[in-house]
Amino acid sequence: MRKRRIVRFLMFFPIAVLVAALVCLLVMSLWNWLMPAIFGVKAITIWQALGLLFLSRLLLGRFHGRPGWPNHWRHRMKERWEQMTPEEREKFRDGLRGRCRGFEPPAEKPAEP
Repeated sequence: MRKRRIVRFLMFFPIAVLVAALVCLLVMSLWNWLMPAIFGVKAITIWQALGLLFLSRLLLGRFHGRPGWPNHWRHRMKERWEQMTPEEREKFRDGLRGRCRGFEPPAEKPAEP
């Protein structure tokens, strides 16, 4: 089991370094192609491109997220909403109105006969 992990790491590490280098090269190429022409800034090196990638990760968050993660709370809230009785829904709306000024929920569609 331990040998398998070591072998995986030895296979993964060069691939990860190659992918990182390609991404840095892509960022550097795009910067050097666009930014001097648009804003008149200097061209950057591959190390500065790597620094930009790390800075963007710090400021903006991860480069990728978990699939479906941003809408996970919406799915849970929809399930809870469907399980509420009309009285519980109205109580929930009143609580939101008390906390959020200007909150007006959409009018519910009348049931057609």
